[in-house]
Amino acid sequence: MRLLLTSAIGFVLALTAFTFKPTRVIFFGDSITQAGVNSGGYIDRLKKVLPADQFELMGAGIGGNKIYDLFLRMDDDVLAKQPDVVVIWVGVNDVWHKATSGTGTDPDKFVKFYEAVIKKLQAANVRVVLCTPAAIGEKTDMTNQQDGDLNQYSQFIRDLSKKYNLPLVDLRKAFQEYDLKNNPENKDRGILTTDRVHLNDVGNQFVADQMQKVLTTAK
Repeated sequence: MRLLLTSAIGFVLALTAFTFKPTRVIFFGDSITQAGVNSGGYIDRLKKVLPADQFELMGAGIGGNKIYDLFLRMDDDVLAKQPDVVVIWVGVNDVWHKATSGTGTDPDKFVKFYEAVIKKLQAANVRVVLCTPAAIGEKTDMTNQQDGDLNQYSQFIRDLSKKYNLPLVDLRKAFQEYDLKNNPENKDRGILTTDRVHLNDVGNQFVADQMQKVLTTAK
């Protein structure tokens, strides 16, 4: 009887451990996400505040990536790791590279590839979180060179969030609101970014805070 009881308890404990495995979250994006896993990065900061027994956080960022790069590598870099949740944060290079190298992504192609990424993740039963691109310059008077395009592409992502009923981390809106309050000298960098795009310490904490709000509900 004692042996049977011990076996039953062991089975229940094993079943509990299997059933309540941590939610695996993959952050899928460009160089901002690539840096996010480093010490002090936004993903590193999230690891320190989210319970390890509830969340397993992984980065899948590659510098220079655009939306079609994400589509092309998602099988190997994301789906092969069997995530529960994927956070897509892309768009800066799709806009920025139009000016720097003429290799940006046209609006119609951006939406089509983004939608294809969403559909493929959903087909694999992955919960998807969308993020708008945050900044290419922090001036608050709308004189950053790519403000118009960045606002347009952010709206595309907001529309996809509504269309597919997906959680949204609206970093574009959050950054603009923060800069309005904290950038009285209208600087183009140094508030949340180091170089107009990539995050400084304050920016990494700010993004981690925005991500945490959504992740705890998307879990």
